[in-house]
Amino acid sequence: MADQTMSYQPTSTTETSGAHKAAQAIVQSSTQTQPTTQTQPAPVSTVPAGTADAPQAQPLTRREHDCIGELDVPLDAYWGIHTLRATRNFTVSGRSDAHHPQLVKAYATVKRACAQANAQLGLLDEGKARLIVAACLEIEGGALADQFPIDQLQGGAGTSLNMNTNEVVANRALELGGHAKGDYAFIHPNDDVNKSQSTNDTYPAAAKLALISEIKPLVVACKTLAKSFHDLADRHINDVTIGRTQLQDAVPMTFGQEFHAFASFLKSDWLTLESLIPQLSELNLGATAVGTGICADLRFRQTATARLAENTGLPITAAPDPISATTDMSMYITLSGALKNLAVHLKKAADDLRLLNSGPRDGFNELDVPARQAGSSIMPGKINPVIPECVDQCCFKIFGMDTTVTWASSEAQLQLNAFDPVIVHSLLDGMELLGNAMHMFKANCVDGITINVAAGLLHAQSSPSISASLNASIGYERAAQIAQEAMREHTTVRQIAGERTELSDAELDDLLDPIALSRRLGQTCRERRQ
Repeated sequence: MADQTMSYQPTSTTETSGAHKAAQAIVQSSTQTQPTTQTQPAPVSTVPAGTADAPQAQPLTRREHDCIGELDVPLDAYWGIHTLRATRNFTVSGRSDAHHPQLVKAYATVKRACAQANAQLGLLDEGKARLIVAACLEIEGGALADQFPIDQLQGGAGTSLNMNTNEVVANRALELGGHAKGDYAFIHPNDDVNKSQSTNDTYPAAAKLALISEIKPLVVACKTLAKSFHDLADRHINDVTIGRTQLQDAVPMTFGQEFHAFASFLKSDWLTLESLIPQLSELNLGATAVGTGICADLRFRQTATARLAENTGLPITAAPDPISATTDMSMYITLSGALKNLAVHLKKAADDLRLLNSGPRDGFNELDVPARQAGSSIMPGKINPVIPECVDQCCFKIFGMDTTVTWASSEAQLQLNAFDPVIVHSLLDGMELLGNAMHMFKANCVDGITINVAAGLLHAQSSPSISASLNASIGYERAAQIAQEAMREHTTVRQIAGERTELSDAELDDLLDPIALSRRLGQTCRERRQ
């Protein structure tokens, strides 16, 4: 299951049918050129206006219309009037949808499957479908990324990105077929590219595909960091320190066990993330506006779902209740919770390293994180644990992300939640941030940690709580008295027990051996194998 469910990556989409080859044959027989990654303005005549023999200047725009009116669109733009209005309406974040290319590519993947389904059902002309599929494949491969300029924080539940995608796909398909951009009588953004679809079923589908595509690199980052903690643990399987509860001395453990625990946290996180892929693969294509399937052929839902599963290699299924699925944000909340839990684990590791690194004279001083930079503008020689502090700040951002996702997910009034855009972009930001944080944590901190073995041993031997190992031999009350006296006299439990009990030196050495005490469950620093 893992290999199959992790296979979808929109940046490396491969050809899955003969449609792309057929469209390329059309391209080769056409005089149209391939698209560039930057929009280039048409040439402007240098002949002064009003000159008698001046040639007619070439138009720089094309006229498009919508239900509100008409606007001039740059002639060489692949987007159209709907995108133009949206860029003027939403001017808040300074980041466009293209900032997350995985979302744009995933939307093209959805549009490709829908075109194939419509053609298979006889609802869309085969020639048009081939051109639409070819245009989608180009976008999935990274072309035309600069043609998605709308602000991420767009009203309308993602309608603007859907319209933007429809326009870009339509105009590129027109170009591939030898037609001018804007010649919507031949291929129309809504009637053809958006056929049998609504924003309300395609945007969530694209969003979930984009999120799935980011799970794989996040899992890789978890495994890579976990291995670093395992390697550190392996080097210190027999080096003891003192365990602490509520920041107070407790009982002995090894440094290996301490670092192995961090790796175990990360393993639980990547297993959780992988388990979410089948759930994120439950989509609602064909449900259209409110989940009733208006404007879609009854056969379209299953056909489009099957096509998308074939194209992506994912276990795509149709949601069992399309009405419920139109407003249900539970998978976003679940994924956000998994990311938050990962952040909690990273923060715990970073915070523990900061504490154990404290000193070097008046703190724990049990380990040193790599010295990365000067720690003070006024105190010469001071070094701070800046990488764990950076990790902490990344985790704080994730906690904020989770709050955003929670609030936005709770706003599903009546038959639709209008806030998918902020949810999806917040989650994609969070996944990227966590991946970057883990790679940095590994390379700039964990791989270079050194252990102060002598300090750990001293702390283990000096802890009064080690007296707990005497309970079975002399009772809790006497063990407590020995612990209290050891604290008063600033000596060890071993010293006082030798003076106040009848236990032999051999018995005390056996009872108070810190390595033996740390291995009561047979643990070293690796998971136990049955």
